[in-house]
Amino acid sequence: MKKGQNKSNLATADTPALREYPSRLFVETTSRCNLSCFMCVKQTRDSGVKDGDLAPETFSRLEPALPTLEALVLNGVGEPLLHPHLEEFIRRAKKRMPERGWIGFQSNALLLNESRALGLAEAGLDRICLSLDSVSAETFRKVREGGELLAVERGLSALEFAAKRKGRKIQTGVEFVLMRDNLHELPEALRWAALRGADFALVTHLLPYDEKHAAQAAYGSCTEASIELFETWKKKGAAAGVDMARYFEVVFKYAKTEEEQRIIGLVEQMKKDGAERGISFDLKKLLRMDRSWLEEVAAVFEEAREVAGETGLDLRLPEIVPQADRQCHFVEDGGAFISWDGGIHPCYFLWHRYNCFAGGWDQIVKPKTFGNLAERDILEIWNDREFRFFRESVLDYDYPYCSSCTLAPCDYVQTEEFEQDCHVNAQPCGSCLWCMGLFQCLR
Repeated sequence: MKKGQNKSNLATADTPALREYPSRLFVETTSRCNLSCFMCVKQTRDSGVKDGDLAPETFSRLEPALPTLEALVLNGVGEPLLHPHLEEFIRRAKKRMPERGWIGFQSNALLLNESRALGLAEAGLDRICLSLDSVSAETFRKVREGGELLAVERGLSALEFAAKRKGRKIQTGVEFVLMRDNLHELPEALRWAALRGADFALVTHLLPYDEKHAAQAAYGSCTEASIELFETWKKKGAAAGVDMARYFEVVFKYAKTEEEQRIIGLVEQMKKDGAERGISFDLKKLLRMDRSWLEEVAAVFEEAREVAGETGLDLRLPEIVPQADRQCHFVEDGGAFISWDGGIHPCYFLWHRYNCFAGGWDQIVKPKTFGNLAERDILEIWNDREFRFFRESVLDYDYPYCSSCTLAPCDYVQTEEFEQDCHVNAQPCGSCLWCMGLFQCLR
């Protein structure tokens, strides 16, 4: 997609990202956790995540932003229920936030009993999302090392108990991290959760942090637009008796037969068509694409929608393949991310240091930090020229599609110190798949 084509370029001064205050805060109350899940950023090679808890005085420095806040999400890479002052944070925020604003967090439910649920309800918690990647006890333990399916069931029961006791409903949901191994469990897991009182479900693809776990990714690596382009030219080739699959076999041959020249010609026409329509693509990935698997995922998603319709579950599914029409909800919705040590960041993708394998290569991701609450006020950091320019640049969506680039990983993105991409942007958003609809969270 070319610059100017995305709907988000219609941003005005009232666009949440350009207001003088953040509309959503994602606050990492702790980076400590009582599980060792393999899909967690903390388990990755060269992870830069250090354990610590958000200090009450650091939380106090967020208070100037609370009166205009639409949402406060109190989790990062740790388990929020481990923080000794969690209920205090909720209570303090609830007093200052507008009536329409909500407070929530995600949890593994190990520490969620009736007593804790009552405390959360009294403090003013509005939403909670529990991790549920399988309804098989064995698979659950394998995915979430140290976790128990029984804990999720007990947590849902405790929340229902608290709602009856306090006469105040906490909206309850589950998060399902989708992998090849648990794809077919999704409909059953949704029904299981709905029967135990869940109101909503978030389904997100696995973000693979290394090559070993990349094989578990259930999403396709080619954008929907590139697949449509490829299928169109593949059909044209088939009608003309040209086998595009032989392209890489013949492209570097010095002497080409007439048939081989027709193959080259067809691909060149496809490249020209893609360039004119602003569609980036990687022909090798398109040729390797497993269409039957994508159709299988689509069938399971359709079954999941049917379960949601039958049970009344509010279901949010991810895309099956990356969407070319990118949308960064974190920036567009006016979000700011606060680490337990007070650092301010723009999104989940650039919150911590880690290596990932989301785009098909080993990628180094470093956090983008715009200040620290120990040094400056939250509103001062939010309105800082550098942070505002970052958000404005993201709204332009004028960065490359690294996952669809035949040169990836190039020296621009595969570097310890990112400086710019091939569009001369200082924002490393071209290699982010969050804005292409594959990964989701409570927001």
